[in-house]
Amino acid sequence: MDKISIEEYRAEYQQEIVELILQIQQQEYGIQITKEDQPDLFEIESFYQKGNGNFFVAIRNNEVIGTISLLDIENDQVALRKMFVKKEYRGSLYKTASSLLTRAMDYASEKGVKQIYLGTTPEFLSAHRFYEKNGFIQIDQEELPSKFPLVKVDRLFYMYKFK
Repeated sequence: MDKISIEEYRAEYQQEIVELILQIQQQEYGIQITKEDQPDLFEIESFYQKGNGNFFVAIRNNEVIGTISLLDIENDQVALRKMFVKKEYRGSLYKTASSLLTRAMDYASEKGVKQIYLGTTPEFLSAHRFYEKNGFIQIDQEELPSKFPLVKVDRLFYMYKFK
């Protein structure tokens, strides 16, 4: 089995990232969201790769198979966003999602981040279980920091607190 590597975003990955994310959102989950609704996908360096933020990709055979990002929202807090894994690389065989989350959490910890927040849709049931298994607790929308970027499709929210 070819190894999966987790790398920091580089511009050469942008087109594949957009295609991967849109395919999962639109075709797989039927979520009505377009690339125009997500301008951050076209300005990853200036949007995510600053402060305590970053954007990581999972690569296998020179192909982008997963993404995860951290958006700096100040006060030693980040928003976890754009967590997507190509369908055939999900689950325990490849552990792509776990590898992405571990890399992002290690990065956040190194940067001195205190909490990670995320929003997700009710449809992503396996994502809810995944986040809970990894120490995230569900919170009410009112508990989100004021700088947390709300996405119109998100209805459930989670928080991870570093020890």
